[in-house]
Parts: sequence; C-alpha cells; structure tokens
Amino acid sequence: MRIAYVFLSAFLALAPSAYAEVAAPPVLKPLTRQAQAAELSAQFLSRYSYKPVPLDDALSGRVMDQFVKSLDPDRMLFLQADIDKFMADRSEIDDAIERQDLKIPFAIFNAYQQRVVDRMTYARSLLKQGFDFSGKEDYAVLRDKAPWPQSEAESNDLWRKRVKNDWLRLKLGGKDDAAIRETLDKRYENTLERAYKFKSDDVFQSFMDAYSNSIDPHTDYFGAAASADFNVSMKLSLFGIGAVLQERDDYTTIRELVPGGPAQLSGKLAVGDRITGVGQGKDGPIKEVVGTRLDEVVQMIRGKKGSVVRLDILPADAGADGVHRVVNLVRDKISLDKQAARKTVLSVKAGEATRKIGIITLPVFYEDFEAKNKGDKDYKSASRDVAKLLAELNEEKVDGVLIDLRNNGGGSLDEAIDLTGLFIGKGPVVQQRAGNGKIEVKSADLTTPAWTGPLGVLINRGSASASEIFAAAIQDYGRGVIIGEPSFGKGTVQTVVDLDQVVHNSKPEFGELKVTIAQFFRINGGTTQLRGVTPDVSLPALSDPASFGETSYDNALPWAEIKPAKYAPEGDVTALLPALQSRHDARVKGDQDFQRLLQDIADLKAQREKGVVSLNEAERRKEAAAREARFKARAEAGDGEDLAGDDGLQADERSLSADIAMENARKKAKDVLLDEAAAIVGDEADLQGGAVEAATKQPGKAEQK
Repeated sequence: MRIAYVFLSAFLALAPSAYAEVAAPPVLKPLTRQAQAAELSAQFLSRYSYKPVPLDDALSGRVMDQFVKSLDPDRMLFLQADIDKFMADRSEIDDAIERQDLKIPFAIFNAYQQRVVDRMTYARSLLKQGFDFSGKEDYAVLRDKAPWPQSEAESNDLWRKRVKNDWLRLKLGGKDDAAIRETLDKRYENTLERAYKFKSDDVFQSFMDAYSNSIDPHTDYFGAAASADFNVSMKLSLFGIGAVLQERDDYTTIRELVPGGPAQLSGKLAVGDRITGVGQGKDGPIKEVVGTRLDEVVQMIRGKKGSVVRLDILPADAGADGVHRVVNLVRDKISLDKQAARKTVLSVKAGEATRKIGIITLPVFYEDFEAKNKGDKDYKSASRDVAKLLAELNEEKVDGVLIDLRNNGGGSLDEAIDLTGLFIGKGPVVQQRAGNGKIEVKSADLTTPAWTGPLGVLINRGSASASEIFAAAIQDYGRGVIIGEPSFGKGTVQTVVDLDQVVHNSKPEFGELKVTIAQFFRINGGTTQLRGVTPDVSLPALSDPASFGETSYDNALPWAEIKPAKYAPEGDVTALLPALQSRHDARVKGDQDFQRLLQDIADLKAQREKGVVSLNEAERRKEAAAREARFKARAEAGDGEDLAGDDGLQADERSLSADIAMENARKKAKDVLLDEAAAIVGDEADLQGGAVEAATKQPGKAEQK
C-alpha cells in the first residue's frame, strides 16, 4: 500500500524560483474528526443511498478525478508532472478513508495552494511590462478539456496570454495603462491572498464535495463548521437577497434563487450566474470578489433590511470573456406573498377568432406548513391560490389557461399532486420507488376538476422536480399541451442525515449528508430523471444543456422504466399536435421578434462554442464595431440589444444605455416566448372549439362518437 507521505516535499522540490519571492502558504493537515467523518460518511453512502456505491478502487478513481477537477477546472494551475504524481495514488483513496487517513487529498491541496501562489506571483510580475496587441495571437478561454501544460515555460506562456487578454478587455473599455495595472494587480492579489487564508476545514469540505458528488450529482456533504458558522450557506437561503450561493472555480456562483426573494423577483439573475463584484448602496464602488472566500462574499452581500447591494454579474451562459452586468437589489425578507401564484389575461389571434388566455405564473410549489400544522383553515399554498385564480378566470370567461412553470425548481410534492388534481380531479399523479424497490403511487383526490377547458404548461430547462411531476402528469393524461424546452431532468428524492445524531454525538463535529433515497416515475412508467419532460411543441432554448440540467452531470442516474400506474386518460391532445405545430411554424416565420430571438440564440451558441478570443486589438475593435452597428439597427427599430453581444467590457465599464438594452433584450426574449405559448393555447382552444361546433352541426356523428 503506497501512501503519499513524502508527496508534498517531492512536489515542492519542483517549485520554481518564483516561490522565493513570496512566503509559502501554510501547510494544512487533516484533523482527527475529519478523518472520522469521512469514514462514517463512506459507511452511510455505501449502504443507504438509493443506488449504493461501494467504496472501491473504481470510486476512488472518480473521487480523485473530481477533486483535481474542482481545484483546477481550466487546467491552468497544475503541470502534467503534478497530475502524474497525483494519479499514482488514484486507487488509494478508498483504503485511506477506511483507515481514517486523509494525507493524500491534503497533500494535493497543499500543492494546489503553492501553484496558486506561483501563478499569481507570475501574473502580477507581467503587469510591470506592457503588451503588444498588433500581432496575430489567440487565447483559448475554454480549457476544461485541454491538456495540462507540459512545462513551466508552457504554463508561463498560457498565463501571459491570460493576463494579456485581461489587459486588452480593460483597454477596450477605455482605461489607461495605469488604471489597468491597478485593477488587475488588485484582482490577482485577491486570489493570491486567498491561498494564505485556507483552513483545514476548507480542504476537507472540498474533498468531501468530490466524494459525495461522485456518488450522484445531488448527494452532498456539509461540514460541521460550515453549518455552524454560515448556516450552511450552500444549502440554505441567505438573508437579504434570497440566493443560495456556492463556490465554484474561484467564482461565487448562484446555486438557487429563493422564490419571493429580491434576487428572484428582480428577474435579472439566474442559476449559474457568477458574482464577480459587490458594492454597497446605489452609488458605492464595486469591489471585485473573484478569488475571494465564500464566507467573505456572503458577509459583503448581507446587510440591513431596505439597504441596497450592487452585484457585478457574469451570466451563467457567458464565457470567461463574456459581458458583465450590474444588478441592484434591495435587501429584504422572503415573503410568502411574493412567491404566490399570479395571473394575467392575454388576447391572442387564433385562426379567424380572438381568444382570451389566462396565464398563471407559479414560481414555486409553496405551502405554509407552519400555518397548516396549527390548524389555520386559510393557510396559503400553491394549489389553493391557483384554484382561486382559476375561479376568477372562469368568471372572466377565458378560452384557455396557460400555467407558466419556467424556472420553477420544485417545492412541495403534495402541492404538485394537488395542483394536478385541479385539472384531472381524481387519479394517480406520480410513482415513487425507494432504494429497496418498494413503489408508492401518489394520487390526487379532488371531486371535480377546477378547470376542464384547453390547457397549456410552459416549461424550460429551469423547471425541475415538482414542476416536472406536474407537467408529466398533465402530458400522460392527455389533459393539456406541454410547451417550451426539455425540463431539467431531476427525478430523484433527497433527505438530510445528521451524522452526529447517527452516532449519538453530543456536539456537532461530523456534519451532515444530503443523500438520494428514492426516484420519481411518471404514471406511464417512465421516469423524469435525466430526460426530463419533452414538450409537445418546442420553443427555442436559451440555456446550454451541456452546462445546465441533469444531462450536464457525467454521473447522473440513468433513465429507467417501471410498470405504468392504472389511470384513465382525460383527453388526447396528440390529435391536435400536427395542427398546433403547423400554426406555430407559420406564425413565428413571420414574427420579427421571434426570428431575432432565434438569431440571438444562434449567435450565443456560436460564442459558447468558439472557445477562443483574438488578442489583436484591431480585430477586437472591429468585432466591437460590428456589434455596435447591430445594436444601432436594433435601437432604431425599437428592439434593444441582442442576447449574445459582447462589448468586451466589465459591467461598470459599459454605458448605461447598453446595460439597459441588454436587460430589455432578456426581458423581451422571455415575453416573446410567453406570447407564443399563449398563442399555442389559443390555437388549442380554437381547434377544440371548432370540433365542438362541428359536432353540434352533425348530431349523428356526435352520437356515434
């Protein structure tokens, strides 16, 4: 059994002379309680997960890969020689955990710290010189699959290009050399200082993240220190803006938006967005936080109720060189009323008729558990509120109803079932299979449906969990048309286990595990896992399925199938789909807004896949001029900026008009899709109405039917 006792000293022997210019970061060592927590977690995960994964050499290798990837996702820090040394211990992690020995991951992390110090020191040294932007040179911004540098010289050249690109972006923004040096030096200094602030718990959390996520994407570990000090900020909502944050690739990243919170209500933030700077007040300067510890960023974002915090955002769908934007948020409590379902009514042209479509937007499947448990007969819940809205829409004599579940990440399973009952009455809604194979069918039990007319459900990649259960049931019953893009694909159930309670520990030491314990299945027997819900009528997708959704995880649980539940379809919209698709195609073909959206999405996709940027100033200015011309054409037409444009500037370096135009474009895209979804439901109402009229004129055929 080979353990890397001398690994760190061997690695440091490779360190270049640049290390001598700054003090070496502290050498971090594992604590006894951490080794015990790792071994206890392994016992639990190996036995009680929905799909138990034995801690063996195969899992050991996956954990090693995940751990190294988490430290150096863009392959810009480690050399190939470092990776070769790490992988010599690739199959030893399992034995080391069982032996309560964490020297291997700690040695790797210490090597990582030293590499950060070296690279940031080198990057800062490059700022003393200028750069020539007249030559033909490119910089690869997508390096997650690139080889690690083979030598120190190759690494230096890679970092020279990175710093050169950072410099050019600021130069294009109008900053002079002195300002550029100051800005970049502070940025690199933040990352450098961070290398000296890591604690033993940070290393352990990072390693356990790699271990738990190697089981499945939704299995997580929360260390005792994180839970006690920061209220498990990666798991629970942050007071103030209503966002769940996590640290990823040196960025503070939005993992979840809490419905009803300032972040979600702003409509300007999305899961995966990266916070690159934080400012206080409406006019306070924005401090860059790339490379800053998560807990420090959290403290900057928190504040008094009613105060303003400004966030510099690098959008989730933008590359490292993408356009930033500044979002102003007013810190506030999360209000249940702000999460509530809401309605609007749109008039749409369908065939020769004009149809009124009631739109119900539901941000989350909420339920006031506390009020319900107290016996409050008027407690708030998603299904209760939607029932009231449906009654109002009935009185307004709408021709159809559209349920907007875009970016609804789930919530109460019971509410998803009750909401389904509003449209089907009684019947099974979802099946749930436990790890032991036992299957439970969960059903709606409403005497009569609240709405029996034409129905549509609008989903996107952010529609997950309970949203997928509802949409799948509506689709399986043939009750309505599913519109939009394929949903997230999360068809699993998790529970949180307190490891200290498991071993009857009197004080918190071992942390918590979020463990997958069951899987959801549709009533038709298929699962929503991985594939999600496929719409009947597709709308263009703004998100990138390669980076967002269950399919973006390489170890997601596979799609599966069980025996269908016993249910009777309520209708058959499949007969209408060819006509709905034909009307949709004809309508959007002549819709300028829709066609511009398609072009923007195509440009955005091309930008994602390009992977390189030019380091030639003339080329970059030419690209910027082309974007400016496009912006002018859009502005003159009153349409605002496109989604994919990149002017090469940070948020506080761009004009206010450009920032407003970008935000208007995003809102416009959302509205364009909503309008088209409403039109599709209008077509559904028109076609169904036509069938009723025909049956009325031909009673013989109606009787046969």
